[in-house]
Amino acid sequence: MLTTPTPHNSARPGDFAKTVLMPGDPLRSKFIAETFFENPVLVNNVRGVQGYTGTYKGVKVSVMASGMGMPAIGIYSHELFNGYGVENIIRVGSAGAIQENINLYDLVIAQGACTDSNFAAQFHLPGTFAPIASWELLTEAVKAAQAHGAVYHVGNVNSSDTFYGDHVDVPEGLDSLYGLKKMGVMALEMEAAALYMNAARYGKRALCICTVSDHVLKGVETTSEERQTAFTQMMEVALDVAVAMDKK
Repeated sequence: MLTTPTPHNSARPGDFAKTVLMPGDPLRSKFIAETFFENPVLVNNVRGVQGYTGTYKGVKVSVMASGMGMPAIGIYSHELFNGYGVENIIRVGSAGAIQENINLYDLVIAQGACTDSNFAAQFHLPGTFAPIASWELLTEAVKAAQAHGAVYHVGNVNSSDTFYGDHVDVPEGLDSLYGLKKMGVMALEMEAAALYMNAARYGKRALCICTVSDHVLKGVETTSEERQTAFTQMMEVALDVAVAMDKK
């Protein structure tokens, strides 16, 4: 168990709820708190990674940014799980679709997370570890998505260590994307696999819900402002999951 405050979190014990929503962008964290929470309180701002706690539908809920990439979410999820007693982390992020039937603003609920990262090496496991979501969070997310009338897809995502990969400039680099596509991977993002591995290691629950911000192979995308504030349906789905988990 870590002692608190931790190296990257100035919050006090008890400041975080048992469920934390985790967007990548600190401004999205601020938006969620100010838009949906009753009486939001800023509990962490180390390195500008804003964390807030408030209530939603009468339930204590927190939101804190993770930054970009698996090393970043690995640090923050580790500290929340081990230092602050957080039980559930729901990543609410953006993803780039690679399937033809998935469109901008659709929700992608990551049942599993492929990865090209070496994050799992620290656990000294034989073979290949398959990072998967918490079944409880996943089923609650599907219920919430249906209740909100969302267009959603459940399946595999790919958590990559690179954003500007060779596929941008080198034609043969597209082979890896088409390989993932033919195996049914829905979309690309950069955090879920590490979050799922940390949750597995420490006996916690994790889920990644993303809004499709761009389609990698179709060449369409949303703006940075839209990614910050327009993904409200995803946020509401995640918040409803937090409320449902409070009763368990």
